[in-house]
Amino acid sequence: MASVRPKSEADTPSPPSGDAASKDISSENSKVKRKRQSQSCDACRARKVRCARENPDDPKQSCKHCITLGIPCTYDYQPKKRGPPNLYLRRLQEAAAAAAAVQQQDGQTSADLTHSPSSTSHSAASPTHTIAQGGLTSLFDATMSPVSSLHSAGLSAARYTMQPDGFHSHFPSMPSITPSYSTSRASAVDDPQAFASPHDQFSTYPLHNWSYRQHQSLSIPSPSTIPPLSYYYRPHRLEDVAPRDTMLLIIALFFDFVYPLTPCVHKPSFMADVHSHREQRDPLFFALVMSTVASTLVQVPRSYLPMERHAVRKLAQTCHEASRHISVASYDPPTVMHVVVRYFDTIYHFCEGHDATQHAAFGEAAHIAITLRMHEESSYEGLDLIECEVRRRTFWLLFGADKSMSILLGRPISLRDEDTTCNFPRELDDEYITPSAYLPQPHGKTAIVAGLNYISRIFALLGEILVRIRVDKRSPPQGQFLTARLEEVQALHARILGALAHAPEPLRLKTVHAPQHIPPEYGGAGFRQATFAEVKDFFDNPNASRENALNPFLVMQANVYVTQQLVRFVIEQYRDELMTSLQGSVDEQRVAEDREAVASELLNILHSIPIQSIATNGPSLVHKVRFVASTLLDAVRKAETAPASAARAHAYLWDFLSILSEIERNYLLDDDRDVVSNTDGMPMMGGN
Repeated sequence: MASVRPKSEADTPSPPSGDAASKDISSENSKVKRKRQSQSCDACRARKVRCARENPDDPKQSCKHCITLGIPCTYDYQPKKRGPPNLYLRRLQEAAAAAAAVQQQDGQTSADLTHSPSSTSHSAASPTHTIAQGGLTSLFDATMSPVSSLHSAGLSAARYTMQPDGFHSHFPSMPSITPSYSTSRASAVDDPQAFASPHDQFSTYPLHNWSYRQHQSLSIPSPSTIPPLSYYYRPHRLEDVAPRDTMLLIIALFFDFVYPLTPCVHKPSFMADVHSHREQRDPLFFALVMSTVASTLVQVPRSYLPMERHAVRKLAQTCHEASRHISVASYDPPTVMHVVVRYFDTIYHFCEGHDATQHAAFGEAAHIAITLRMHEESSYEGLDLIECEVRRRTFWLLFGADKSMSILLGRPISLRDEDTTCNFPRELDDEYITPSAYLPQPHGKTAIVAGLNYISRIFALLGEILVRIRVDKRSPPQGQFLTARLEEVQALHARILGALAHAPEPLRLKTVHAPQHIPPEYGGAGFRQATFAEVKDFFDNPNASRENALNPFLVMQANVYVTQQLVRFVIEQYRDELMTSLQGSVDEQRVAEDREAVASELLNILHSIPIQSIATNGPSLVHKVRFVASTLLDAVRKAETAPASAARAHAYLWDFLSILSEIERNYLLDDDRDVVSNTDGMPMMGGN
């Protein structure tokens, strides 16, 4: 075995000088050059893909990816060495530079310097690549296919700046941006500045001052990479998703059937922005339109749309995904538009049966609202009046949805009444709200938002009883505290019974029967057959009458009064539990009478409102009725001796629930799905 001896000073090479040093440096650079060229080119390195060249030893040959994309194949990337600098190599470089300077002064040319890393043959190419237009697959076609089908053209990944959320009467001029679409559509794209709305300063949502900057990495999605979020945040057109006439029809259906229950946009400014093509200037507004369309498609009867069920479902999914792609890249700074988009997304997922995704979307909406301090009235100072009202309406919609989840799913409350100082929305129709003034509502004309205000008061009462139930469950009251709690619950019961006593005339039920009287026509085979036929006609016949469905107050009556009975039922249940704890027993006859009264009231409400108006509420109303009816039936089964009238009321109520289940089935967009109770969903639509 050979021995190893330590190196001596004689073994250490001495630094070369002069021409020898220059040649050594040139040789070292050539080795580094060959080593670098055997690795990835700049484009493949940026995209983090394997660089593929037929001959790795040929420094002038472009890789296959660069040839496919039609871009220069460069190797300008200079990796930095880790650790302290190599002083020995630095001295060699300084000596070589000094020798080169002397040679240049003498008029000599040095061929050695042609191999310097700063003067390679590829250095003339710009690191930012310009791609010829053509061959762009629309983003919204690609949302239905893998990412590999996306091929960008002409636009780098967007980097943008936004103004803080709030009203701005003047916006800086924006550069003209022409979106790069497929060659078949490129000629149809006009300058977005031509669509500048004269009403931008009156818009519900301020137009963000966003601009584009070159992205350091390659902005073109490739088959093996996921595009950056900023790739999607760029101008889009409604025509990229569906013909503009179709989109306008769906938006019109939103205001006819969905808006009375979820009035979280300001119609005049919203429509002004749509007609001025604001989506081509503001990507976030495009996301808002997409979410509005998606939530509308899953909430209106199919007979209103000239499309097959599968086409409606595909379009709704495409719109939702387009909105999601764009909005997730624009959270900072947060705006009320983000909250509205996420609330519409929550409705979309609820109607589609995506329970976990629905709750995630609601969580985003609620927390963005808290970030904007929409629950605090003081945060509204300095905002224009349109945005103030949109914020208030949206917050109270979230407030009601939060209480629905809490009671139907047994979840904690996120938006507590004691933390809320936000006022109820002004009872004014949209045309009487301007950025700087509230115009008087015409005398005798009830504002559509009145329905949201009354149901918000009912949900506030539900929040109060839920807080007490949760506190008492953790620490049950005893003695005088139990008596005090019972008095509080009794007061809440009186308040819920009188919650709609002063409702405006359009919101009041027209047909009212005595609580203990159930007309014989409320049940029976004849009633079921006639109602099923009307429901089928409503959903399947495009020529069916829509008068009752288009009456917003009839639609809101069903939502408000059914919710009132739901809250009443919860309060009465807890009151009976407290009475049992206080007295050791409860009057079974009184409990049976109370349950019969709830069933009778629900039947009275459902029979006093046209079935079309009930159907327009969608699955949310079905969940509320099902929650009460199932609990009532359980109580009847447990009771050995139930009054005949109570049993009849429960039977009729369950009979009516079969009709509501038929309504729920007609809202499903999947032909293969059977009618099942969504045990983890929640009623979101219609103020929840």
